[in-house]
Amino acid sequence: MNIKIEDLIAAVTKREEDKQKDTIILALAIIGAVAAVVGIAFAVYRFFTPDYLEDFEDDFDDDFDDYFEDEEAKEEKEEAEEAAEIPAEEE
Repeated sequence: MNIKIEDLIAAVTKREEDKQKDTIILALAIIGAVAAVVGIAFAVYRFFTPDYLEDFEDDFDDDFDDYFEDEEAKEEKEEAEEAAEIPAEEE
């Protein structure tokens, strides 16, 4: 009879330990599911949000290139004027 009572007590304590483990596993599973949903939502947001910085950098590069093109055009114009003046002075 003592063996049966001890077996019952052991079964009840084992069931309580299993409930604690199940609770921890359930909590971790919920946290993992929430993290996965948040990750997917963030990925979708990043995919559909336009990249305004890229547009700004493109505009900046265009202005930067235009500045150097203007400088090169001025230098070529000055060189052409100097080349035109040199033959006139030699005569």
